[in-house]
Amino acid sequence: MLIIRQAGTPGTRRACFPAPEEGDPSGLAQAAAALALPDDALVFSAPWPAAVATARAASGREPVVAGALAEADYGTWAGRPFAEIAEAEPEGLGAWLTDPDAAPHGGESLAELGARVAAWLESVQADAARVVAVCDAGPIRAALAHALGLTATRAASFDIAPLSCTELAARHGGWRIAYVNRKAAL
Repeated sequence: MLIIRQAGTPGTRRACFPAPEEGDPSGLAQAAAALALPDDALVFSAPWPAAVATARAASGREPVVAGALAEADYGTWAGRPFAEIAEAEPEGLGAWLTDPDAAPHGGESLAELGARVAAWLESVQADAARVVAVCDAGPIRAALAHALGLTATRAASFDIAPLSCTELAARHGGWRIAYVNRKAAL
């Protein structure tokens, strides 16, 4: 299974908590030029605009939109800069960074995101060799947490750059990580 982080967005450049946004035109052009997907790929996308547009650009076709691949619901933090939240709500941010069940923003906890992504991974495991998923960084970290048996807060240590590729291979009873955060060749 190839998982591609969607093209960057205006919020990515401003270090904001994710929110539904359009992908940067330059990133979408890079996806079209650098990400040649096999014709038989089963292309899935998170429902957010940048993910759908990245999947279209990379595959040349409409992806299957999978709600399970959506970024976490960050509630009142969505679209706001991380630094602003750190200043305005330090206790809430501290809880969110250390407790996978915390959702001080009124949205979804990282544990809930992880459970949603894990269920989706297991649902496509039989076809994993053909699956390509396009989403934001949170679901990719959740997939890595599931594959490696990490907590959601521990998986936050993975850096996942826009348009980078992560590959998971299905194996009997679990997953193998082939690589993480590999840049597509331009």
